[in-house]
Amino acid sequence: MDLLKQRILKDGHVKPGNVLKVDSFLNHQIDVALMDAIGAEFKRLYGDAPITKILTIEASGIAVACMVAQHFNVPVVFAKKTQSINLDGESYTTKVESFTHRRTYDVILSKKFLNKEDHVLLIDDFLANGCALLGLVDIVKNAGATIEGAGIVIEKGFQEGGAKIRGQGIRVESLAIIKSMGDNVVEFQE
Repeated sequence: MDLLKQRILKDGHVKPGNVLKVDSFLNHQIDVALMDAIGAEFKRLYGDAPITKILTIEASGIAVACMVAQHFNVPVVFAKKTQSINLDGESYTTKVESFTHRRTYDVILSKKFLNKEDHVLLIDDFLANGCALLGLVDIVKNAGATIEGAGIVIEKGFQEGGAKIRGQGIRVESLAIIKSMGDNVVEFQE
């Protein structure tokens, strides 16, 4: 997606440790027009799939998932990283290691929001090592639902996450795949 790639080149910042900061438009301050274009692109890519739910993990994936869901006219469900008194009844739980936060979370999703009749599109802002996405895959499989694919805004193609997910036979569509980055230079895969 050229619009996204241009925005990454213009406003993204590479930090040590293979961290790409896109907080001025994607995951802290949100460019709603860009987000809408992202939602439309995922609808174009997955429009032939019988999507009934969009699933993401809190927090950065929620804004993207909402815009995608608007184009599919389906609900967004997100896995929570902390147990709270608002979570009642039975839930699906899995462990997820965060690349950027360098910690492991128990992610939780109430069973009442995902079942075997659902056809799920997984959405996230980044795909690096694949841990968050694998956690969502685990939740969907435990629910007996069908994974229609995964939509990723930015994939770090030089890390193993994309290969792990695709290796499980899951269709992954990434709008920008980074081939390499460093010293505030980002190179995309074609």
